Amino acid sequence: MIRSLYIRVVLTFLVSVIAGIILAFIITFLVFRENLNENLLDKLLSFGQDIVRIYETMPEREADWFVAEMKQLDTYHIRIYDENNEFRSFGKLGEQSPAPVSAEQIKNVRNGDIVRANATKEYTGYLGMPLRTESGTKALFVQPLVSPYTSFNVKWISTFLIYSLVIGSLLILAASIFVVKPINKLTKATKRLASGDFNVRVNIKQTGELGALARSFEEMTHDLQHLEQMRREFVANVSHEVQSPLTSISGYAQALKQVNLAEQERDRYLDIISAEAKRMSKMSDSLLKLSLLESDSQSLRFTERNLDEQIRRVIVALQPQWTVRNINFELDLQAIKVTADHDQLDQVWMNILGNGIKFSEDHGAMAVSMRQVHSDVIIRVSDNGIGIEPEDHQSIFERFFKADRSHGSKYEGSGMGLAIVKQIVSLHKGDIQVESKPGEGTTFVVTLPIHPAEKHR
Repeated sequence: MIRSLYIRVVLTFLVSVIAGIILAFIITFLVFRENLNENLLDKLLSFGQDIVRIYETMPEREADWFVAEMKQLDTYHIRIYDENNEFRSFGKLGEQSPAPVSAEQIKNVRNGDIVRANATKEYTGYLGMPLRTESGTKALFVQPLVSPYTSFNVKWISTFLIYSLVIGSLLILAASIFVVKPINKLTKATKRLASGDFNVRVNIKQTGELGALARSFEEMTHDLQHLEQMRREFVANVSHEVQSPLTSISGYAQALKQVNLAEQERDRYLDIISAEAKRMSKMSDSLLKLSLLESDSQSLRFTERNLDEQIRRVIVALQPQWTVRNINFELDLQAIKVTADHDQLDQVWMNILGNGIKFSEDHGAMAVSMRQVHSDVIIRVSDNGIGIEPEDHQSIFERFFKADRSHGSKYEGSGMGLAIVKQIVSLHKGDIQVESKPGEGTTFVVTLPIHPAEKHR
C-alpha cells in the first residue's frame, strides 16, 4: 500500500488522465461510428460517380487508360466485373486484402442496384454501382485503401499523448509539492505537539480546506496549551489543599504520642485531626462531583417542580446556620414551575445560600427573589457580607479559588462550591453572574430556562 500522499496524487493524476483518454476515445467511437461509415460511403459514391462519367464520355479503352493513371488510386482500389464475373483492377492493394464480393452482389449491381458494405475488422467498406460501357453494363466496385498518412497520424497522436503525460506529470509533481508542503508542516507540528511542545505554529497562509485545517490545528493547539496550564494549576492547587490538612494531621498525630499529654489537649488534637480528615473527605467528594458533572457520564433527570418551594426548603434546611448568626431572610418568590434536575439544583441553592450565610455579618440580612422573564426564570440571592473584589468576579467560579484570601482561616472552604454551581447551571443551559463590591455585599444572579429542551431546539 502506498503511504506517501505525494505519490498518491501523481498516480491518481496519471490514472485519471489515461482512463479519461481511453473512455473518451471509446465513447467518441461509439457515438460517431455510424457517421464515419456514412461519410466514407458518401465519398465512395462520389468517387464512383466520377468513374462512371469518365466511361460515359470516353471510349472504353481511353477510359481504362485514364482511370489507370488517376492519382486517387493511391487512396482507392477499383474492380470492374464483366458479365462472366471476371474483373479488371486498378490500383495496388499492397498488404491489404480485397474485400470479398459475391456473385449475387455483382448481378444486383449489373441490374442497376447500388450495393453498400460497411467496414469490418478484416476489410474496409466498399461500394458497388453499375457501369455502362461500349461493351455492355458492368459492375464497378470501389474499395478505400488505408491512407499513407494513417501511420503518421498514429505516430503523431501517440507522440502527443506521451508528451502530454510527461508534461502533465511534471506539472502535477510541482503542484503536489504545493499541496503536500502544508500537510508536511502539519505532520511535523503534530509530532512536536505530541512531544509536549504546545508553542508550535504552522504558519500556513493558504485558503480553502488546507487553510481551514491549519487554523483549526492552531486553535486546537491554543486550547491544548490552555488545558495544560489548567492541569498544572489544578495539580498545584490540589497538592496545596491536600498538603495543609495532611500537615495538620501528621503534626497532631505526632503530638498525641507524648506520654505526659493532658487529656484535654489530647481531645483537642483529636478534634483537629477529625476536622481536617472531614475537610479532606469533603474536598475529595467535591472533586469527584465536579469531575462527574464535567464528563458525559453525568446525565440530568428532568422533572417539573415548583422552584420557589425548593428554595424555601433549602433555606429551612440551612436554618441552624443562619439562626445562630441572627440573619434575617427577605423572600420574594413567584410560584414558578421549572423543568430541571432538582436534585442537582438543590446543591446550587445550598452552595449559594451557604456562602451568603458564611460571609454575612452577624445580625445581617439576606434577600432572595425570583421572577419570570419570557421563557426564563431569574433568581437573585443577595447578602450584606464582605463582598468580592471586581477582578475576582470571574475567577470565583474556578476550582480552588477563594475570594477571602486576605482573611486567613476565618472562613473555611475548599473553593470548589461555586465551580460545581457553575457547571450545574451550564448543564441546565443557564447562566450565573455575580454583582459585588468589597464591604457592600454580594448578589448572585442565576438565569435558568423554564423548559431547557424547548429553548435550545
